[in-house]
Amino acid sequence: MAARQGQKIKLLALLDILRRETDEDHPLSAQALCQKLAEQNITAERKSIYSDIDTLIGYGVDIIRTRVPRAGFFLGAREFETPEIYLLSDAVRSADFISAKKSRELVGKLGRMLSIYEEKRQRAAVFYDRPNRCRNEELFYLIDAISSAISKGKKISFQYATRVLTAERTLGEKIKDRTVSPYAMTWQDDHYYLICNYEKYDNLLNLRIDRMHGVTVLSEDARPFCEVSPYREVFDVADYTGKLFGMYTGSPEKITLQCDKNIIEQVVDRFSEKIFITNVDENTFSFSTEAVISDALVTWLMHYGDTVRVLAPPRLKEQIVARAEKVLALYQKEL
Repeated sequence: MAARQGQKIKLLALLDILRRETDEDHPLSAQALCQKLAEQNITAERKSIYSDIDTLIGYGVDIIRTRVPRAGFFLGAREFETPEIYLLSDAVRSADFISAKKSRELVGKLGRMLSIYEEKRQRAAVFYDRPNRCRNEELFYLIDAISSAISKGKKISFQYATRVLTAERTLGEKIKDRTVSPYAMTWQDDHYYLICNYEKYDNLLNLRIDRMHGVTVLSEDARPFCEVSPYREVFDVADYTGKLFGMYTGSPEKITLQCDKNIIEQVVDRFSEKIFITNVDENTFSFSTEAVISDALVTWLMHYGDTVRVLAPPRLKEQIVARAEKVLALYQKEL
C-alpha cells in the first residue's frame, strides 16, 4: 500500500528534488534521482525517470539535460531567479518595519525557492542585526486586518503607541485608543504607514502600522475618502505620498526652488523626472512642484545648505530663515 501511495506522488517528489537539489552546477543523473526517491520510500527505475521528466517538461517545467560538469538533469528556470531572490532578501533584511524574527522567517522562505547550494550562499550573505528594527510581532496580522477593512470599506479600531520620555529619563509609551477610516497603506522612509481619516477632522492622517496593536475591523462603514481628499474614484497613493516630506500631512502648495546643478540627481530622486526644469544660469536651475510645507520639508531643504534657494512661497522662505536663526543662536552661545 505504501509503495503504491509512493508511486502516486513520484512526480511531485521528483520535481521537489530537482528544485531543491539541482542547479546548473549540480545536475543529478537518472540513477542519482532514483536513489533520492528511494530515500523517500518511492521506488523508481532509470527508464521511468526519463518518462517522468518528459511528462514534467510537457507540463511546462524547464528541466535541462546536460553533460557538463557531469551528465544529468537540473531545473532551469524557476519562479524567481537567484538574483531576484537575493534582491528580495536584501529588501526584507533592510526593512526596519519588519521584526528580526519575521525577517529571518521571510528570508528562509525565499531561500527555499533556491537550490540548497544557492540557499547556502544566500544565508552567508544576509545579516539581520539592525538596532532600529521593529519589535511588533503583530505586524503581519495588522496588515492583513487593515487590508480586509480597506477592501470591505469598514472602519478599524486599535491601540496606538507613541514614545515618551518618562520622569526617570527612560523611554516609555503613551497608549491611545483610536478609531479611523482606512484608505491605503504605504512604505515610506523605512516605515509602513496607514493613510486614514480620524472622524473629528476633515483631513488625512498618516499612522505608523508598527505602532498599532489589536486592530479590529468594525461593522461601521468607513468615511469616503472623497470627503477628506482631492481623490474621487481611486485613492492615488503615489500622488499623495509624492507631495509629502516625512509623511507630514497638510494641504499641498506650489513651491519654486533654485538649485545648483551638482544636486540634480538628488532633486530628481525626490521630486521625480516629471518636474519641468528651467535653466537659470550656467550653474543653477529652477523648477516648481507641489509639496506639503512642513518641518520635514524645511529640514530637507536645509540639508543642502546654500545649494538650494526657495523662491516661493514667502512663508516657506520665512520658515527657512527662522530655522537658520535658531541654529545660529544655538551655537553663538558657545562662542
